Amino acid sequence: MPDGADKKSKAAAASQAADVAAAPASASRLKGRLVIGSAVAVIAVLFGSREIYNRINFVHAEDSRIEADLITVSSRVAGWVTAMEITEGSPISKGQVMLNIDARESKLRLNELDAQVAGLGAERERLAAERRMVDAKTASQFLSEQSQLDAAQVTVSSLQPQLELAKREFERAKSLFERKVASRRQLDQAENAHQQIEREHQIALAKLKAGKAMLTEAGAERTQLAVLDGEVTILTHRKAELLTQLEKQKLDLTDRTIRSPVTGVVDKTFVKIGEYVTPGQRLALVHDPAKIWIEANIKETQIRNLKIGQSVEVGVDAYPDAEFRGSVLTIGNATTSEFALLPSPNPSGNFTKITQRLPVRIAIDQQGGLLRPGMMVEIKIDIRNP
Repeated sequence: MPDGADKKSKAAAASQAADVAAAPASASRLKGRLVIGSAVAVIAVLFGSREIYNRINFVHAEDSRIEADLITVSSRVAGWVTAMEITEGSPISKGQVMLNIDARESKLRLNELDAQVAGLGAERERLAAERRMVDAKTASQFLSEQSQLDAAQVTVSSLQPQLELAKREFERAKSLFERKVASRRQLDQAENAHQQIEREHQIALAKLKAGKAMLTEAGAERTQLAVLDGEVTILTHRKAELLTQLEKQKLDLTDRTIRSPVTGVVDKTFVKIGEYVTPGQRLALVHDPAKIWIEANIKETQIRNLKIGQSVEVGVDAYPDAEFRGSVLTIGNATTSEFALLPSPNPSGNFTKITQRLPVRIAIDQQGGLLRPGMMVEIKIDIRNP
């Protein structure tokens, strides 16, 4: 019995000793858990506060990308590509030759038109010289005939009263002779005088008639001037038409040398030497790296907070360690769904409300050619200063 009691007391003492030894370990574990829990809570509060702060003071958008005016260089003429002066990715200056299209036929046509214009010019000069000669010749002849006609007219006009007077004298002498008052000699003299004046008058009338005919003939010869003037006018119009064709052909020849419309970089080429191109066909894509912007799609629920000029923090996926900044340039006036090629009407009456987005353009400066069209970016618009 005493031995059994001792064993029980020893076991109880050992158990108490174990409990006393385990108590500090449990307290230590509990303290560690409390510290960890407190740290997690603090971190959660910090992250939550930061998230709330960002939501209140910034507008975020991940669906954003860098944009630029990608210019499609195309041909205005048809022909074979004879030379390529560019490669994809190469820099290019405004006006620099990009490629050449076969210009042999165009040059021949230009030379042909030049020859035709020169020929028309020579023909026009010949007609002009002929006109001057005809004008000088017919003008002097016309003036001479006009002078003779005027002289004949004066002669007729001066003889007319003399003829009338001689006629009256003859009739008076005849009457006096019949009454035995005048002699035969006086009658003959009066008759001879009348006949002489009448002959002279008839001759003057004949000269007047001939003068009119000669003047009419001279005038008819001067009508040749009008014919020559008409031919010169026709040649003038024909030359103007040829000059227009000549300028058009010069433009065709110029268009066979394709030049860059901007200073920038070649993004892509679509043809090779020896290929046949047609008017309007794409030849290359170019853009100006200095003229870029960011196109972001912002939720309609956030658009009320945006203002032109607000500062924007930009993160570029390609350069995670680099910092870029920009500013709000424009805010769209219609949602992106309005520009969809295939609208989605809802005639069935079933409706699911979807938050729409509006395009917002953000200005950003190029930095060493790092920013390129199509790159994805994340933006954070500072709305604290409305």
